[in-house]
Amino acid sequence: MRYTPINQSFYKKNRDKLAKALEPRSLVILHSNDLMPTNADGTMKFRQNNDLFYLCGIDQEDTILLMCPDFPNEGMREILFVKETNEHIAIWEGNKLSKAAATEISGVKHIRWSSEYGTVLQQLMGYCNHILLHTNEHRGAHNAVETRNTRYNKKVKDAFPLHNYERLAPIMERLRSVKEQDEIDQIQRACDITEKGFRRVLDFVKPGVREYEIEAEFMHEFLRNGSRGFAYEPIIGSGKNSCVLHYLENNQLCNSGELILMDVGAEYGNYNADMTRTIPVNGRFTPRQKSVYEAVLRVKREAVSMLRPGVLIQEYQKEVGKIMESELIELRLLDKMDIKRQDPSNPLYRKYFMHGTSHHLGLDVHDVGSVFEPVEEGMVFTVEPGIYIREEGIGVRLENDYVIGKDKNLDLMKNIPIEVEEIEALMNY
Repeated sequence: MRYTPINQSFYKKNRDKLAKALEPRSLVILHSNDLMPTNADGTMKFRQNNDLFYLCGIDQEDTILLMCPDFPNEGMREILFVKETNEHIAIWEGNKLSKAAATEISGVKHIRWSSEYGTVLQQLMGYCNHILLHTNEHRGAHNAVETRNTRYNKKVKDAFPLHNYERLAPIMERLRSVKEQDEIDQIQRACDITEKGFRRVLDFVKPGVREYEIEAEFMHEFLRNGSRGFAYEPIIGSGKNSCVLHYLENNQLCNSGELILMDVGAEYGNYNADMTRTIPVNGRFTPRQKSVYEAVLRVKREAVSMLRPGVLIQEYQKEVGKIMESELIELRLLDKMDIKRQDPSNPLYRKYFMHGTSHHLGLDVHDVGSVFEPVEEGMVFTVEPGIYIREEGIGVRLENDYVIGKDKNLDLMKNIPIEVEEIEALMNY
């Protein structure tokens, strides 16, 4: 692996927390993600199932974790199955994890080869009553592709139809939403790598470059600092493209007088950064661009001060909307009289600010975590207001990542330039 792994004590602690949340005679069954095909004999880069990774730290395909914390035989309470290597695999793919290496990473003492899974499962099912299976229940998930967990869920239900099957997802959501310090350290590393990429780009951008050239500058810096690349598909939108929220083509020429909106983040050790910055192509904001930019920055500062323990995200979003409303009036984009007559269920500010302000961040960029429960200390959120004026070709979004603290929030991107004067100075030194 190219990243520094978290100590096995972190994964042991996570499994202990899960075990305490289970009913007596419960069995957790959790499979790795598939190695996904492309075409012919091609495959995509492997990306581990995040719940499995959170519980054992194993970053390899064909991995299975079984947990039955109160099984009479201690050797059957935690079992990790890994892919058995052979000479052919070693020649073509390199060595896979040995049993000793799997224990060193995960802290699981009892390691078996994946080929033994069926036999062990048969023994455990005879003892257990509650079977917890993995499903992707993220509110934004489409689940159009059947996962390895889904396939094996069907198999175990067919083989053992009279057991009580339950959902693992709600428990994992609660556990993963509040971050341990080890996780915050990994996210901080991802943010620091993102900073390096952004500073490189500030020195590179000038009129005449193409959006994909900027993307390449980020990727160069990410890879050379131990990241596997972008945490998500990067958005590099110049001019009118800055107003397209999920613009991904990244193929247009960047012209003098335009803004470039860059929504990018590095991953590190499967944890993610999520940053947005908006800069002028020629290194100088126009007066109008500066006014919009500073309005977004003021909203961002207010939002950070409001995103505190005990807050409900829905109420927080409404309050951020009111602040944005005032800024849009000052920018002469909204009129006070029109606001008085607006439909409260569809406020006028949404014409220029149509997305949410914050989301959970962690192993997933849009990480698991309830938006219906109060914000808690130790959660990590983005704060990312924006103003998009399509008729003027001006799109500005600013985004940092924050750990919710007891007394104040910790800005994981505090060292990444965001003030107008600093950005202009770095682009024109």
